[in-house]
Amino acid sequence: MTPGIDEDIPHVLELLVGLLGLAVVVAIVVRPLRLPYTVALVIAGLGVGLLASIAGYPPVDVSPELVLLVLLPGLVFEAAYRLRVVEIRRWIGGLALLAVPGVVISAAVVAIVLNVATGLRPDLAFIVGAMVSATDPAAVIATFKRLTVPPALSTMVDGESLLNDGTGLVLFAIAVSAVYAPVSPMEAVTSFVGTVVISVLIGLATGYAAAWLVRFVADDHLIELTITVVLAYGSYVLADQVGLSGVIATVTAGVVLGNVGTRRDHSFDTIDPVDTVWEFIAYLLTAFVFLLVGLAIPPARLFDALVPIAWGIVAILLGRAFVVYVILGGSSRLGVRPGLAERIPASWLHVLFWAGLRGAVAVAMALSLPVDIPERALLQEITFGIVLFTLLIQGTTIRWVVETTVGRDPQGKGETTLV
Repeated sequence: MTPGIDEDIPHVLELLVGLLGLAVVVAIVVRPLRLPYTVALVIAGLGVGLLASIAGYPPVDVSPELVLLVLLPGLVFEAAYRLRVVEIRRWIGGLALLAVPGVVISAAVVAIVLNVATGLRPDLAFIVGAMVSATDPAAVIATFKRLTVPPALSTMVDGESLLNDGTGLVLFAIAVSAVYAPVSPMEAVTSFVGTVVISVLIGLATGYAAAWLVRFVADDHLIELTITVVLAYGSYVLADQVGLSGVIATVTAGVVLGNVGTRRDHSFDTIDPVDTVWEFIAYLLTAFVFLLVGLAIPPARLFDALVPIAWGIVAILLGRAFVVYVILGGSSRLGVRPGLAERIPASWLHVLFWAGLRGAVAVAMALSLPVDIPERALLQEITFGIVLFTLLIQGTTIRWVVETTVGRDPQGKGETTLV
C-alpha cells in the first residue's frame, strides 16, 4: 500500500472506535428514558458536529457512498431476511400502493408546494420531493423494533419502508437526469419500470442461487453466514454497477433467502445463529448510520432556509396523509380489495401516517447531488430540515401515537376493529 493509505488507516480506525464508543454511551444514557435510540444517536451526532465547529475543527466529511454502499445494504438485507412472505402476501396490494404510486404522489405534492410557495423551479422542487418521498428503512425499522404493535402492522411498516426506499432512489436518479436533459413522461415511466423490474430479477436470481448454496452447508453456520453477507452486498453491487437499483435487488434477495432457504425449516422459537449475527450487524450499522446523519447535517446552515424547510414539512405531511388515508385507506374499504387481507383499521392508518420517518437515505441522496446542479445548497438544506423534523418530532412521538391508537396489544387482538 502507498504511504498515504498507510497514514489514513489509523485515522479511520480511530473514527470507527470513537463512533462505537459514542454509540455505547448514548445507549446507556437513553436506557432509562423514553427517547428512541435512533433519535438519541442523531442528537449526539448533531452535538458532536456543533462542538467540533465551535472548536474550529473541520466538519466531518460523510461520503454518500459510505451510507449507500456500505451501511444501507446490510440494514435492508437484515430487515428483508426477517420478512415473512405469508404476511407480505396478505397486504401486497397495500404495500404496492405505498411503494410505487405513493412515492410518486408524495414527490409530486412536495414539488408543487415548494414551487408555488417558494418559487423553487419545478424540476429542482421535484428533486427534493424524490429525496424525501420515501420512508427510510433504517429509521422506521429501528424505531419499530422497540415498540409493541400487532405483527401484521409491523410487517406493513417494515415492508413499505423497504420497498418504497428503492422506488425513491430510482425516482431521484430520473429527477436529477431531467435537470440536465429533458425527459419525456414516457421515457421516465419506461426507465422507472425497467429499472425496478430488472433489479427485482437480479434479486430473485441471486437470492435463489444463495438459497441453493445454503442447502449444502446447512450444518455450518459460519459458511451460511458468509453466503448471506456475500448476497447482501453482492446483489447490491451487481445491480448498482449496471445502473440499476441496488436496494431493490438486495431487498428481493433477502426476502427470497429468508423464505426459501434453510430458514423456513426453523421454528419461530428456535434461535438461529445467522439471525443473531445479523441482528448484531444491523445494530452496529444502525448506530453508524444515525451518528453519521447527525454529523452530516450542519445546524447553522438550516437557519438560512427555515421558510422553505417549513413548507417542505407541510408538503410531506400533506402528501403522506393523502397517500395513507385516501389511497390506501380508501382502497381497503372498497368492495374488491386484491392484496388487502381485510379492511385496514383507522388506528393502523394513523400509525402508518406518523411512521413516515426520513433518515440516512435522504441525507445520502442530498450529499450525492452533483456539484453543478442549480441551488444545490438550498436543496440540501430543505432535505436536511425535513429529515430532522421527522426524526426529532415524529420519531419521539410515534410511541405515543401507537399507544393511544393501537394500544398495547402484542398479539394483534382485535386488529381488524376500526377505532
